[in-house]
Amino acid sequence: MFNFPFTLEQLRLLKTIAAAGSFSRAADNLYISQPAVSIQVHNLECHLHIPLFVREGRRRQLTEAGRLLLSYGERILNLCQETCRALEDLQNLQGGTLIFGASQTTGTYLMPHLIGRFRQKYPKVALQLHVHSTHQICWSVVNAQLDLALVEGEVPSQLLEHLEVIPYTEDELALILPVSHPLAQIETIEKQELYKLLFIALDSHSTTRKTIERLLIRGDIDPQRLKVEMEFSSIEAIKNAVQAGLGAAFVSTLAIQKELQLGILKRVQIQNMALKRVISVIFSANRDRSKAAQTFSREILLQ
Repeated sequence: MFNFPFTLEQLRLLKTIAAAGSFSRAADNLYISQPAVSIQVHNLECHLHIPLFVREGRRRQLTEAGRLLLSYGERILNLCQETCRALEDLQNLQGGTLIFGASQTTGTYLMPHLIGRFRQKYPKVALQLHVHSTHQICWSVVNAQLDLALVEGEVPSQLLEHLEVIPYTEDELALILPVSHPLAQIETIEKQELYKLLFIALDSHSTTRKTIERLLIRGDIDPQRLKVEMEFSSIEAIKNAVQAGLGAAFVSTLAIQKELQLGILKRVQIQNMALKRVISVIFSANRDRSKAAQTFSREILLQ
């Protein structure tokens, strides 16, 4: 490790002497004795192996080396002050960066609302949101690429020992139909009616698709008997396809609030059946949380 031939206190002393013009005035300004100033300057010159001051009458003038050291010293001291202010701002949430992760549904329909509320209270914290599959987001948290994340569905079992998983809320998956569909006029349908519908679904590798199938099995519905006519890679495409009358679909209730209010999609209940999954906040179990991450998680968990 490199040993510096000066300390921050010596740089501060050098700056004070240059401004005061003499050792005695610098001593008065720093509330120390003149001999103490002389000893510090002597030690500094010995470590640097070069004189920093020359006496001109009653004043002390900087040598060329002294002026060079003062120039860099002022920049170093200013940077130290800036560092201290930045750390203080970070502690008071007046700065810093918070990097979120979210799975597809939470990232598209829930996180913007939560981030907006946080932003109103802490506008100087820089925010970044990364949206990927639950599996990829969980790995990113484990690898310290994200400060925290919100995911729906199950966390990969092999990662559970590396993550802290805190349940946040429940998300319900709803059956939606075109408003023109005959069953759209009925509030609740029998389970067997599902086998008569044409479905639009996410692709078979989707985490959400697999979650829906698991929940259907728990409700005594065989997902293999459902007639999946089309597969899309996005929830928005599925909603638009249902609205166009191409079929029915299961989507998160988070994703259809606006459409239900506008009356362009119809949600139908299934008798004696609720498709619910947990949305969780996840952190790395092996990493300290930043002040911003602590504050964000505390505020959303207390809502």
